Amino acid sequence: QVQLVESGGGLVQPGGSLRLSCAVSGNIFSISTLGWYRQGPGKERELVAGITSGGGRDYAESVKGRFTISRDNAKKTMYLQMGSLKPEDTAVYYCNLVWGHTNIWGKGTLVTVSS
Repeated sequence: QVQLVESGGGLVQPGGSLRLSCAVSGNIFSISTLGWYRQGPGKERELVAGITSGGGRDYAESVKGRFTISRDNAKKTMYLQMGSLKPEDTAVYYCNLVWGHTNIWGKGTLVTVSS
């Protein structure tokens, strides 16, 4: 059974950095498309960044140049390196895995950007 577990969230000051991790169980990690989504207070869930099985990356305009998505197939872990954080980045961040008809979400990790 495939499960996703996020970690690394917390409180950070504006301008700071944080790295999120998403550990994936099961054996379809390397062939899956992965993504980070977020849902801020009173907002809809939105795509932050995605990475294909081949390593192709895509980012929301709001995070380009500040966030970097990566994956380690050997560790079955995906990462989101976040820099130059802004208060508007405050949200619950979720990781997502898609493979064929399989579409699985983690439970999320809270990132709060505040002084």
